[in-house]
Amino acid sequence: MRIGLLTEGGYPYVSGEAGLWCDRLVRGLGQHEFDVYALTRSERQEARGWVPLPPQVSRVRTASLWDAEDDGVVYGRRARRRFAEHYGELAATLSTTVPGQVPGAAGTVSRADSEAAPDQSALEADRFANALYGLAELAREEGGLPRALRSETAVRALERACRAPGAHRLAREARVPDLLTVAARLERALRPLSLDWYEDDGLGAVDLCHAASGGTAALPGLLARHFCEVPLLVTEYGVRLRAHYLTDPDSSPSIRALLAAFHGRLAAETYRRAALITPGNAHARRWQERCGADRAKLRTVHPGMDATPFAEAGESPECADPRTLVWVGRVEPTKDLVSLLHAFAEIRKEEPGARLRIVGGPADPEGAAYLAHCKGLAAQLFPDEADGPHAVGSNPVSFEETGGPELPSRADAYASGALVVLSSVVEGFPAGLVEAMFCGRATVSTDVGAVVEAIGGTGLVVPPRNPRALAEACVALLRDPERRARLGAAARARALELFTVEQNVAAFHGIYLDILSRTPARRVVLDETGEPVPFSAPAEGHVPGRWTESTARAAVRGGPGWATDAPVRATVRDPASEKAPAGTSGGPNPDASDMGPPAAVPLTAIDEPSAMASVPVTEGVR
Repeated sequence: MRIGLLTEGGYPYVSGEAGLWCDRLVRGLGQHEFDVYALTRSERQEARGWVPLPPQVSRVRTASLWDAEDDGVVYGRRARRRFAEHYGELAATLSTTVPGQVPGAAGTVSRADSEAAPDQSALEADRFANALYGLAELAREEGGLPRALRSETAVRALERACRAPGAHRLAREARVPDLLTVAARLERALRPLSLDWYEDDGLGAVDLCHAASGGTAALPGLLARHFCEVPLLVTEYGVRLRAHYLTDPDSSPSIRALLAAFHGRLAAETYRRAALITPGNAHARRWQERCGADRAKLRTVHPGMDATPFAEAGESPECADPRTLVWVGRVEPTKDLVSLLHAFAEIRKEEPGARLRIVGGPADPEGAAYLAHCKGLAAQLFPDEADGPHAVGSNPVSFEETGGPELPSRADAYASGALVVLSSVVEGFPAGLVEAMFCGRATVSTDVGAVVEAIGGTGLVVPPRNPRALAEACVALLRDPERRARLGAAARARALELFTVEQNVAAFHGIYLDILSRTPARRVVLDETGEPVPFSAPAEGHVPGRWTESTARAAVRGGPGWATDAPVRATVRDPASEKAPAGTSGGPNPDASDMGPPAAVPLTAIDEPSAMASVPVTEGVR
């Protein structure tokens, strides 16, 4: 089948763990064809380039979310009136949302309003959806929205919504600078509405849209479903709405309330329209249910990780230093290394020979400042020690990074210690903890995020921000090598069973087939006499690299009204030769000449895949 893979800030660009997961998924599903539609977040990301793409990626199209260019589209009077109406409706749904209430979720209203809440929530959801799709249809007809979204009309519509009766207090308190900031953020978030991806030769030609995250990345999938009835699959390993709540702490309350309302409404609409939703863990699943996701649509699929680099360490646990504790990850305040250092001070009182290796570096200036603070604290807590009067003193805490001769890889870092520690106060899915499990190491972790779900009963878990509890758990395992060995072996077995790439790829292969089996056929293939050909477009009908021409005609069944006049080519099997299935390509839209020029959003279309190769990308630790 042909999959439209939707990403934001990740694949095919060289950037982080999300892109690495997409690359493994695409390479593991070589029987399918992938069209990648990528949204970029920064100029730096685009400058870093792409990872080498496998042959099953037939096309890549990109669009920028950071480069604000004028599309040059000038609306007439009627178009301006339609824009003001739709944008005003969207702004009204944001200004009436109570801060802290997740749109679409139950249990967010008072008892007195509990009976009317479901109907009111559904009405507000429909109101937001109608405004969103109304703007999308306007962009399709007029050629783009960026200039309109940055216009004074948009700001005034937002101001009227915030000053209208029924608006929430924080919305009414929004000042002009706040409104300008919100309008600018909304323009960036709604930029996918202006893309020309939703034609028969774009997302309209795929069998399934797979959004690699929620939020803006899923918006093209929503529009493909709206315009072309393409089913949508949404995968979230970190809930985007939760991430939004944790960002921009310095913004004014009015800005945060309005933007949180928008992202909440968008998440609820995405979950409502998706055919299936695949959270990466129970923690993400609870967030999605809280945001209004139907429990029947949820299927937990744990992230797939490559266990091969950690096989040698996992098969030889006896090589570890029995007195060394290891922390591996990205240095940032949420990892709470300060608590870990204080816990290690308690450990040293019980086990004077213990050592702590902190392996990892910062990702931004905030992380660099935090690392410097931790190094200063370590120097104060643990003065350099020497074994004798003529020996050179050293600190029992070392700060290191992988890539050097002593620790060439993360596997070597885990292998250097008998015990792996995680001290985070905020965590999604703990990828670093799973890597330690692949290495057969016992673990001591704080109870945050999906930690308990990942380790099961194969490690010790303590409350976050509790150095004493962390120290006691570490001392207990340092003094009991047999227990460490049992926990390490159980952790390795659990990780190999649940968290491998093979398990992840097999799960998504089954989900793709399940969605297609329950999706009505969007194309009916006709033979030479005009009669439908049954079973002419099977789910596995696309085979990369083996395209043939076909004389069969295809007619559109259902779909939007503008598409009914132009038959589109579908995937068929040549009845004469029984060769490989033919490819699909969309026909031209007969109304294209009336829809205005395309949006001036930076786009790139690449039809030739590059050579297949693997790219070393370091897994992040959440």
